[in-house]
Amino acid sequence: MQTMDVSLAWWPFVLVFAVGLVVALIGTPLAAAWGRRLGIVDKPGARRQHKGTIPRTGGIALFAAFMAAALLAQWLPVPRQDPKELTRFLGIVAGMVFLFIVGMIDDRYELRAGPQYAAQAIAGLIAILFLVFIERVMNPLTDELYIFRSYWFILGFTLLWIMGMINTINFLDGLDGLAAGVGAIVSAVLAVHMLREGQYSVALLPLALLGATLGFLPFNFHPARIFLGSGSLILGYAIATLGIAAGAKMALLLLVLSIPIVDVAWLMISRLRAGESIGQADRRHLHFRLLDLGLSQRQVVLLYYAYCALLGVSALLIDSRLLKLIALVVLGLATLGLLAWLARRTLRKEE
Repeated sequence: MQTMDVSLAWWPFVLVFAVGLVVALIGTPLAAAWGRRLGIVDKPGARRQHKGTIPRTGGIALFAAFMAAALLAQWLPVPRQDPKELTRFLGIVAGMVFLFIVGMIDDRYELRAGPQYAAQAIAGLIAILFLVFIERVMNPLTDELYIFRSYWFILGFTLLWIMGMINTINFLDGLDGLAAGVGAIVSAVLAVHMLREGQYSVALLPLALLGATLGFLPFNFHPARIFLGSGSLILGYAIATLGIAAGAKMALLLLVLSIPIVDVAWLMISRLRAGESIGQADRRHLHFRLLDLGLSQRQVVLLYYAYCALLGVSALLIDSRLLKLIALVVLGLATLGLLAWLARRTLRKEE
């Protein structure tokens, strides 16, 4: 683990964060107004308990804020070590632009699950073509670097990671402020990690995302005045690809997002066993089950925030990969136990 160069100018990092924050603060009300004008709104339903119609065009503001800050970051005087960094950045941007276009179509016409998954796969392939892929990982048992030799394995593993992270954040977007707040926490953890590792130029990107999510959050926290809509796809894609750009820090992200990841995996398996579509919307997610226990929206969301923040700090403080693996296993089993108990409780109520 490296230490940050104290002689390094701090203003580029503050500027990138501030641009993302300000653009989101200004752009979110504009995106909301545009959504209302075009009728791109959500009405109260089974999964949404809000009052009135709420625009679901928050992805526009999030996209604009991140892109403005991230593009500015490429011109700032920050040490750059990787000669292929610009290529990877262009891949992240290209995939994000593609998802943004598809997301706008989805927000307007509500695409089925199939086209959405196809779009996610295409965005992942775009990233891979621009060298954003997982080629090597550290073995937590031996602390040795393992390099994947098979191109097809690298392709499949990277697509699984990107699509898995996109859907984790997308499925998390069920309560006001939940996905955006968790995304902000993940961005902060990634930024601190990159700065600590001396990846200064790469650290500008999660700082841009941190500013964008924090600028959007005041309008999205309960009671929300705007929803992320397809912006959750953009947020998930950004987190997935920035994690790879940081050197495939999978353990870090898996630990911070352990609960939502296990929740998504549990729900997908449950739906497949029942012969249902894995993209089907329902109220079986952990955050909805916690609501059914009597917690308020704000309590559930703040509980998620606290848990993810605690795990993020722990991930930064724990150097041992073996300890991180043990923590992942324990948290995964604990989450599975909680989900199983909640599922049985729901079944007993229905009987």
